[in-house]
Amino acid sequence: MSESSSADLIEPKDMAALDENCEYFGLGRSVLMENSGNAVFQALKKKVGSIKDKNVVVVAGTGNNGGDGFVFARHASRESRVSVVLIGKPSEIKTEEARTNWRLLEKALFRIKLHALEDSSSVVSASNIILNADIIIDAIFGTGIRGQIRGPESIAIDMINSSKGLKVSVDVPSGLDPSTGDIHDKAVRADITVTFHKAKPGLLKRPDYVGELLVVPIGIAPDYELFVGPGDVRLVLKPRMPYSKKGDFGRLLVVGGSSEYSGAPALSALAALRTGVDVVIVAAPKTVANVIRGFSPNLIVRSLGGEYLTHDDLPSIKKLIDKSNGLVVGPGLGLEAETKEAVLKLIEIASCPILVDADALKALSEKPTLLMGKRSVLTPHAGEFAILTGRELAEPSNIEERMEQVKEASKRLGTTILLKAHEDVISDGERLKVNFTGNPGMTVGGTGDVLSGIVGAFLVWGADPFRAACAGAFVSGKAGDLAKLEKGYHIVATDVVEKVPSVIKEIEST
Repeated sequence: MSESSSADLIEPKDMAALDENCEYFGLGRSVLMENSGNAVFQALKKKVGSIKDKNVVVVAGTGNNGGDGFVFARHASRESRVSVVLIGKPSEIKTEEARTNWRLLEKALFRIKLHALEDSSSVVSASNIILNADIIIDAIFGTGIRGQIRGPESIAIDMINSSKGLKVSVDVPSGLDPSTGDIHDKAVRADITVTFHKAKPGLLKRPDYVGELLVVPIGIAPDYELFVGPGDVRLVLKPRMPYSKKGDFGRLLVVGGSSEYSGAPALSALAALRTGVDVVIVAAPKTVANVIRGFSPNLIVRSLGGEYLTHDDLPSIKKLIDKSNGLVVGPGLGLEAETKEAVLKLIEIASCPILVDADALKALSEKPTLLMGKRSVLTPHAGEFAILTGRELAEPSNIEERMEQVKEASKRLGTTILLKAHEDVISDGERLKVNFTGNPGMTVGGTGDVLSGIVGAFLVWGADPFRAACAGAFVSGKAGDLAKLEKGYHIVATDVVEKVPSVIKEIEST
C-alpha cells in the first residue's frame, strides 16, 4: 500500500482492459474482486486501527464496485457488525462475481445485515442507517460512471455526504470521473479513497473529493500490463448502432500489387472487410487489377497505369486518399526504383492514418523519419526491421532486449512499430506491449498482409495507432490459432482471414 505519484498512473479504460486481459491469462475477475475487497479492509484497519464496536455501513451499487463492497463486508464482519445497503434489487446485480459475493452475504445470518433499496423512497426511509454510521464504505459507482446521477443513487450520495461518519470510497468516489476529475453532477466527498493497482489520473486532480489517496495492490503483476489480450481489442472496437449506414465504419485504401504479386493487396483488403470496414478500395497497377478483382466480388479495385506503381499514379491515388479514412501501402508493390520513389512521395502526401508494410518498408528505409508526426504503424519482420533501422535485432530468445530495441526505434522514427515475430513487440516509443497469439503455421506467405488489413481497419475506426497495432496483432494471431486448431500447420493466409470474425465476435459477445 503506498501513496500515489503522478508517474504511476493508469487510465480507467486501460485498467478495464487489464482486468479483461488478466481474466484471459488466468487471473480471474473473482480473484481480483476478492483481493480488492480485502485490500480495502486492510487499508481501513491500517488507517484507523480496530473497527470493533464501530457501526460500519457499506453502500453498494449493482456493479463490480458494489461487489468489491460485498467482499469488504465479509472481511469486516470478522471484527464488527456490518450493514450492507444495496441500491437496487439483488436480481439487478450485473456480474456473476458480484452476485456470488452477494449470495455469500445472504448466508451470514448474524453479523451482516442486508438492505436492498429498490427506489428513491426506500432509500429515504433507510436514511438513519447511513446517517448514523461510524464508517461508510462508498461502493456505489466505479470507474465507469458518466453524466448526471439520478434516482436512489443520487439520494444515497447526498446522505453519505451528510453523514458525520468516516467516508471510504472504493477505487473512486462515486460520481467522480476517474480520468478527468470532473464532477458532472454530484459525487461522494470521501475522507479516504482506496484505489486499485495504480492511481487513475482524475483522482490526483480532486483532493477535495478524494481525500487521502491510497493505492493498493490486488495481485496484478507489473508484467501483466505488457501483455496484449482481448481487453486491448475491446478498446478499439466500434459499436454498431441500429441505424448505422454505409460509410459509418469507414473506408480503407490499400495501395499494392505489381506484375509479380497480386495476392498480397487482396489479402489485406479481405482481412479489413472481415474485421468490419464498410468499404475497401485496392489501388493496383492495371496489369494485376483484374486478377485482384477475381479474388472476390467484395473487392473494389481501381486500376493504376503500368506494371508497377510510379510517380504518375500519385494524382489518382491522392483523390482516393482524400475519400478514405485510412491507408495501407506496401503489400506486393515490388522493389522497382520508380516504385520506391513513388512510395516515399505517397507517404509524404498522405493525410489519413497510414500503415506501411512489406516492400514499402524497404522504400521507407531511404527516408525513415518521413512518418514523424503522422498517425502511422509500421509492421516489419526482423529482416525488414534491420533494413529500416540499420540495426540487427537481438535473438528471439532475448525478448527484453528486443523490446528495448523496438521502443528505441519507434521513438527515433516517430511512429508505432509492430515487430512481427513469435512474440510480437509493439511500441510507439513510450508505451510497450508484447503479443503472444499466433503459431509457427503462420510463417506461410500472406499472413503479414492479413495483419496489415486488420490493423488498417482499426486505424480507419479512429483508433490510436499503438492501440490499433496491439489489437491487430492479437486478432491476427488468434485467428491463426483458430485456423491451426482446425487444420494443423497446413493453413494458408485465407484460412486466417476467415477466422477473423470468430475472434472479434467472441470478444463482442463477452
